[in-house]
Amino acid sequence: MATTLLFVYGTLLSGERNHPLLAKAEPRGAACTAAAFDLVDCGGFPAIVPGGSTAIVGEVYAVDDPALAAIDRLEDHPHFYRRTVIRLTDDHLVEAYLLDRDRTTGLPRLPSGDWRDQR
Repeated sequence: MATTLLFVYGTLLSGERNHPLLAKAEPRGAACTAAAFDLVDCGGFPAIVPGGSTAIVGEVYAVDDPALAAIDRLEDHPHFYRRTVIRLTDDHLVEAYLLDRDRTTGLPRLPSGDWRDQR
């Protein structure tokens, strides 16, 4: 079965409320994006916005098609988040859910790039 390498950085992280959607996924470890994004606090969940200068901290999982479809529904892809190919600091290309900048106007930025730091 085909898998997709998925970078997660918020409620899908290990120990977070939506992580059960990754129960059958293969963990590939901690990861960090290139410093090309902003991390935004959307109130209860974060969003990556392209075009910033922050490296985002997260985890990578090899996700099968049924799990990816379930996560797409959670993230309302492609109507809210858009699953997009991004580059990690180790030059691997993975997919992640990004939000358009216009949806984040006025929301606080998390300069650490680590959603868990906000708590």
